[in-house]
Amino acid sequence: MPVPHSRRAAPLLLAAALAAATVGLGPATAPAAAATVPVGAGSHSDTRPAGTSGPTTNTGTPVTPKVTPAAAGKPVPTNDWWSSLAFQRYGDNPYSTPMYGHPLTYQAVAGGLDIGYPTNPAVVGDGRQYEFAHRRDLTIGLAGLNSPDTKADSWSDWTVTPYWSDGARTLRTTIGHGSPFVYAQGSGGDARITTAATPAVFADQGNVLGITVAGHHYALFAPTGADWNVSGTTISAALGGRNYFSVAVLPSTDALATYRKYAFSFVTGSRVDWSAAGGTVRATYALTTEPKEGAERGTLQALYRHQWLHTADPLTSYTYASPRGTMKVREGTAFTTAQKTAPVLPALPRPNDVDAARLRGHLNEAAYAADPFSGAVDTYWTGKALGRLAQLVPLAEQIGETATRDRLLGLLKGRLQDWFTAGGANEFSYDRTWKTLTGYPASYGSDTELNDHHFHYGYYVYAAAIVAQYDSGWAADSAWGGMVKTLIRDTANPSRTDGAFPFLRGFDVYAGHSWASGHQGFAAGNNQESSSESTNLSAALVLWGSATGDTGLRDLGSYLLATEGEAIAQYWFDADGQVFPASFAHDTAGMVWGSGAAYATWWTANPEEIHGINVLPVTGGSLHLGGHKDAIRRNIAEMERENGGPAAEWRDILWEFQSLADPAAAKAKWDAGNAAYTPEAGESKAHTHHWITALNALGAPDPSVTGDIPTSAVFSRNGTRTYAAHNHGSAPRTVTFSDGRTLTVPPRSTATGTGTGTGRA
Repeated sequence: MPVPHSRRAAPLLLAAALAAATVGLGPATAPAAAATVPVGAGSHSDTRPAGTSGPTTNTGTPVTPKVTPAAAGKPVPTNDWWSSLAFQRYGDNPYSTPMYGHPLTYQAVAGGLDIGYPTNPAVVGDGRQYEFAHRRDLTIGLAGLNSPDTKADSWSDWTVTPYWSDGARTLRTTIGHGSPFVYAQGSGGDARITTAATPAVFADQGNVLGITVAGHHYALFAPTGADWNVSGTTISAALGGRNYFSVAVLPSTDALATYRKYAFSFVTGSRVDWSAAGGTVRATYALTTEPKEGAERGTLQALYRHQWLHTADPLTSYTYASPRGTMKVREGTAFTTAQKTAPVLPALPRPNDVDAARLRGHLNEAAYAADPFSGAVDTYWTGKALGRLAQLVPLAEQIGETATRDRLLGLLKGRLQDWFTAGGANEFSYDRTWKTLTGYPASYGSDTELNDHHFHYGYYVYAAAIVAQYDSGWAADSAWGGMVKTLIRDTANPSRTDGAFPFLRGFDVYAGHSWASGHQGFAAGNNQESSSESTNLSAALVLWGSATGDTGLRDLGSYLLATEGEAIAQYWFDADGQVFPASFAHDTAGMVWGSGAAYATWWTANPEEIHGINVLPVTGGSLHLGGHKDAIRRNIAEMERENGGPAAEWRDILWEFQSLADPAAAKAKWDAGNAAYTPEAGESKAHTHHWITALNALGAPDPSVTGDIPTSAVFSRNGTRTYAAHNHGSAPRTVTFSDGRTLTVPPRSTATGTGTGTGRA
């Protein structure tokens, strides 16, 4: 059996460099104080099982959120780009580890906020990692500030305000993704900037100072009437009773006048709003501002590649370097992106040439195994087993094996209900301090580090969505749907006012993808290895929302999947060849970090796992990967070069991946190698057989055409398109595709039609 593939306790590669680090979702209230909290027919506990742990430091000391009184009791967004401010992973570091906002990097220290702007990547770890590592250019603080710690004071969707106080002086700075500015407010001392090297002054306009440090250009803005004084590496300004100043990194010295215009328009919040309709996902990213001087309320923000590729809003000529490629600057407080909805199906349609007898045999092997869950006891491996069995339910129905279908549904219900009931050998437990739901037995730091909840729970939501497709009563809030929604609230809560769970815990709306580490306590920032397990949750939301009639959750899933799908293509697979540095000699990354990316996993250097970890689990929510076929071909080619030949351990995952670009080539490999192999732990011979055969018949996904419901997809083979859609509803539905074709889908079923252009499929 292949080595388990999730996050290990310590990475095999780059360990020293990375770990050394100085809408209706039910009640929006925290659970009542009780040993067992009923949720519909299920329940969770509010006290951890005996002998288990919650969040701790790296030495096992329990920790509580490191926040100010103003933020006390609010759900802390762990698993974010700045979470080390609030989650103290190291007992000797009460400030933060490096935080990668892009274009700026930050680290809290006793005297204030270190900032840097890394522009030259280093390739390290025997060529396996590139990084734009944080390196201090200057520190923003107050004269004499020597704070014993730094706390999170407030936050919004992609900005945060750290807080320092030493009793005599207090400092707050607001920082965020895409922001070239740091907005500072302080009391008890003059504004003080200390630089890592003697600065070169290129502009001195009294309260506005332009300096260059380590080749990077900064502008310092003090209140009107104040003056900056430079003495070696110390720059100070008397605030004269006014408590504000700001610092900006400039794309060039001639940008000073533009940036000066917005220097005192302080950002006070950030918010994304999304919609999904007619085959298009739209998202608006907006900042709120407050003028400290004058009436200007505008600002500047830098867009990541996955954003500026999909916005029609005008951008300036200013750009920044980042680990995600070029960032482009917009002048204004908001911008909107528009993307095609990513396709999701409960299963691929039945291929005409499927070997029904063989498929039946494989289904029976899985459904009637002595232990269908393969010994799984913790949240992650139970989730993997749930996902594997759930994939088989529609396949059994397709070939008329209703008894096997019902057997599989019974297995899913039984194991889900077991986990969804407190007091047994396994349960979910709510932590009122950290505002999180943790499953016990836990695994891979999901308890002590709050890692990977979206990876683990996505499988449960996916399995529940398949059950809901066949049994709507089981999925009712009053039955087991309430517990499903509680898992969703923990991992992908769309509410900002829910007092029990944070908004979108793991998903970084501006970065465009999720983060896996709960504490973000690494020199390289936060990280995510298995991006495909993140999108598994997003696809599960689409299916759950569609099956239960919850359009809010369905559309949330569409937003998350479209957004992260593009981020994966650009930042994990470098689909356009515009992100990875030229000196990084790889076509894919197994892990993305705040500082860059690595050709690595947490547990092995085997190329098959490095290339496959961002593919599994392969489901009807994986079709978005087929939108970048050349990237798949490069990926497979590199894997075989590095591997010294075709895949052996994870051959099924990589066959399925290749089939999204070249179905015939993948089937040829499957034909030659399927007689005797061990499936990856979340995969099965039945599903791989069906997947490879189906795409060989249908053709690869055609991303140029979308349907007007998210549970639709288009495939193309030899110039002929096959249109597919699943209707979860109780009445027939006509689905309209973007090329004009229509497809009438009977209730509670999948339908297909063929064609090549405008008209009825």
